[in-house]
Amino acid sequence: MSVNEIMDMLRGILYTTGVFNFQWNIVIMWAIGLLFVWLAIAKKYEPLLLLPIGFGIFLVNFPLVPLMGHKVDGAPELLQAFYHYGLEWEIIPCVIFLGLGAMTDFGPLIANPKVLLIGAGAQLGVFITFTGTVLAGFTLKEAASVGIIGGADGPTTIYLTQHLAPQLLGANALAAYSYMAMVPLIQPPLVRLMTNAKERRIRMRQLRAVSKQEKMLFPLVTCGIIALLVPSVMPLMGMFMLGNLMKECGVVARLTETAQGALMNIVTIFLGISVGATMHADKFLSWKPLFIFGLGLVDFAVCTIGGVITVKIMNLFLKEKINPIIGAAGVSAVPMAARVAQMEGLRYDKTNHLLMHAVGPNLAGVIGSAAAAGMFIAMFD
Repeated sequence: MSVNEIMDMLRGILYTTGVFNFQWNIVIMWAIGLLFVWLAIAKKYEPLLLLPIGFGIFLVNFPLVPLMGHKVDGAPELLQAFYHYGLEWEIIPCVIFLGLGAMTDFGPLIANPKVLLIGAGAQLGVFITFTGTVLAGFTLKEAASVGIIGGADGPTTIYLTQHLAPQLLGANALAAYSYMAMVPLIQPPLVRLMTNAKERRIRMRQLRAVSKQEKMLFPLVTCGIIALLVPSVMPLMGMFMLGNLMKECGVVARLTETAQGALMNIVTIFLGISVGATMHADKFLSWKPLFIFGLGLVDFAVCTIGGVITVKIMNLFLKEKINPIIGAAGVSAVPMAARVAQMEGLRYDKTNHLLMHAVGPNLAGVIGSAAAAGMFIAMFD
């Protein structure tokens, strides 16, 4: 082998290394990915999702890594396969809803059905943000996918974005899960701003006991109503209600345990790393994704305020007043928003336990955000 041939071979090897193909913009993405890893580990902000998302961002932003493209034979590379089969085919969000349903007790919502109005009112930010995003230059489909972030429902955000604006999937999902993780930081100041001390001390009567039969009928009836009114979200809500029926009927304990545990953990890993893998520097470092992340905060804040305002309006007509703190739980960040409502109630009255009352609006928010997503799909898909 001649010297020239050896030099050509060495040059060819050099050209295939990440060092030769290095671009400075990927350093920014490394920092973003490692920030989310740090938040997950050090601050324990939604670690089950922010850790794989952050690592996925870090991983795909190395030059020439064979993770998010296609091989010579057309088969997807590793993370591209996770993304294609899990998110493009909308399997992962639906399986997550199955697991969530298997963990959910709808008793507080069944015992106090009027809190469904709180879940609906908490979608205020979704439609305000949709309007503002359109005015900012986004398409109608993009604006709808951004607006749903305020509901703080990660799987629903992913489901709607994949339908309407898949190019925004990484930014939308990251914003949704980030603000879910920051519920304890964002909501308390907003609740204090929108209520006075007297309202925050309102005591609510203990909820009635809900029978096993009611709990088994609820997913069946709800499934039928949603299928008739917003059929486009039945892949999500159908799996959600199936998981809940499995839990409440008590005859498929093994399936329920699997849905709650092993299956949920597996799809969470695939979801996190797939979402992170969509955030390559070439796509993410532009004005739209960065604008989305900032707009998501406003969206979530307005949804929280919408839930509180809804309670205050309801109290004008109710003999038994509702503590407006639980209005903040109308977003679908389950169960963090309900826990925040509990802590805020105890802050002003050490004996005022609002947790079970707040769970109802929290679950209503899940249904409300799904209904809003279904409406957007019906309008724009």
